[in-house]
Amino acid sequence: MIMSLTNCFLKYLVILFCLMITKGVDLMDLNKWFDQGISKQAYKNTLTNHKDAFNHIYEHFSFPNNNEYYLEKIKNQNLRVLIIAQEFCGHCMLDVPIMFRLAEKTNMPVSVLVRDDNLDLMDQYLTNEKRVIPIFIFINENGEEVAKWGPFAPEIKEYVDNLNRDMPPKDDPNFDEAFKSLIEEVGHTFKYNEKYWQYVYEDLIKKLTK
Repeated sequence: MIMSLTNCFLKYLVILFCLMITKGVDLMDLNKWFDQGISKQAYKNTLTNHKDAFNHIYEHFSFPNNNEYYLEKIKNQNLRVLIIAQEFCGHCMLDVPIMFRLAEKTNMPVSVLVRDDNLDLMDQYLTNEKRVIPIFIFINENGEEVAKWGPFAPEIKEYVDNLNRDMPPKDDPNFDEAFKSLIEEVGHTFKYNEKYWQYVYEDLIKKLTK
């Protein structure tokens, strides 16, 4: 009887230990992930195909007038931002330089994790079960998640969804050419149409000051 109870208790401890490990893997320690990331400049150094567009947005983005109240409100939260991104991603080309500028304006430390090298964390922030980026995770001094943004501002999603509706089926002989044209159009729009930059900025401000 005693031996049976002992065995049951040991099995309970093993199950409890496994659950603790699983929980630790699921929730992650965001402070540790932040420490594992790379700097803004290191991320910029990874850029290849989107380098010119990324730098153009970063250098030409301007903050709206009379926005100091919101910027000060963000600054007072003492947040840090953990960014999951990858250099080949067109949405990262648009969103990340704006996040970099906002972080500089509000004294927000930044750490960037390359998505494909950090899938354990990426898989905690799926969009419709897909690894869509960028994802911005805002954390406090204790490493606790305060807010999450991404992968798109609503207006950006609407714009891209409308373009996709006109695409031929993937088995259509014209699909590859149509897809190439779509990528070129989206890339040009993201690089030069400042209205879309403001959509991203305004959605970030809304997320961080609500």
